[in-house]
Amino acid sequence: MTSQNNPDNTVLVLNAGSSSLKYQLVQPDSGTVVAHGLVERIGESQARVEHVQGDEKNEFVGEIADHQAGLAKVFDLFSEAGHDLGSEGIVAVGHRVVHGGPKFYRPTVIDDDVVAAIRDLEDLAPLHNPVNLVGIEAVRELLPDVPSVAVFDTAFFHGLPDHVATYAIDRALAKKHDIRRYGFHGTSHEYVSGATADFLGADRESLNQIVLHLGNGASASAIEGGRPVETSMGLTPLEGLVMGTRSGDVDPGVVMYLRRAADMDVDQIDTMLNREAGLKGLSGENDFRTLTEKVEAGDADATLAYKVYVHRLRKYIGAYMVTLGRTDAIVFTAGVGENAPKLRADSLAGLESFGIRIDSERNAARSREARVISSDDSAVTVLVVPTNEELAIARQSVAALAG
Repeated sequence: MTSQNNPDNTVLVLNAGSSSLKYQLVQPDSGTVVAHGLVERIGESQARVEHVQGDEKNEFVGEIADHQAGLAKVFDLFSEAGHDLGSEGIVAVGHRVVHGGPKFYRPTVIDDDVVAAIRDLEDLAPLHNPVNLVGIEAVRELLPDVPSVAVFDTAFFHGLPDHVATYAIDRALAKKHDIRRYGFHGTSHEYVSGATADFLGADRESLNQIVLHLGNGASASAIEGGRPVETSMGLTPLEGLVMGTRSGDVDPGVVMYLRRAADMDVDQIDTMLNREAGLKGLSGENDFRTLTEKVEAGDADATLAYKVYVHRLRKYIGAYMVTLGRTDAIVFTAGVGENAPKLRADSLAGLESFGIRIDSERNAARSREARVISSDDSAVTVLVVPTNEELAIARQSVAALAG
């Protein structure tokens, strides 16, 4: 990733996840990164901040109680590096916002009404919209003269076919409460699918792709000719793949059963499924790196969690191959997808009859660049393509300001 010290005509991008905060100060035209960093393991005693600005790299390890504290530390690190964000030539602040509901499906300049509308959607994305708002409100206070733009995770999937977006529940109830499949990680899926086409030298309209965004949150999409036709997340980011702290797919009857048998109320069940399930619920670990270390050490709970994770992933890959009819590319991205070669190999193992062949040496090679990891005789091209949600958000923010 390239960095330089010229701060003019930049966009500050904030990308808040459920336990992380990524940020970049980026020049949207060139893609040049002036500064970037990551706050990870928020809420833990050994949280970590890495801030890179030009040739300077600063780190902090210690307790970061919440996203507000994490953002404050980021601003401190900018100051310690000798740069006041208030005078950096920033033209916009782009904010990743997870849930746009039925109203927001384009990049939107933020005002008080937009803030209120995003807050109204918190129940649909309880792990994310509240922390997205933390960033928005802090930046509006710290940089009041710089416009903020919301870029919504759900936007890319707004045009899903009706039969895909529709749940088989009472139609009037669904319409009244805007219940449908919205899909998430859309900024990443859109960027990665486009970057895959560019890397392969193909027209986006000619490719059928399965994109696997695997991080603490995880989602899959089927993209036909540049347009999404399926995605694993639904009304909320809870549906689909097994995730760090989220269950993914469960029988809806589990909710009613826990209410009756365990005397848990709705909020308790919501918290369990979103914050205490997934890999964490199965093994006590939501960090995939630590989980892998435990698997290698023979930990039984970690091993089961890993197998459940892989099994669910394979189910979605198979389903989306059928949905597409013809699959040209399977693409791994995000923190786990880009850095876990064993997971990539395990998730596609034994699929040679479906035209999928992994090259073990290519898969094991470490790189931050887009690369093919399938063998030359694989009918389906398998790739690792690093996501760059921040650059996508920066460019969409500038476009929103231009009208």
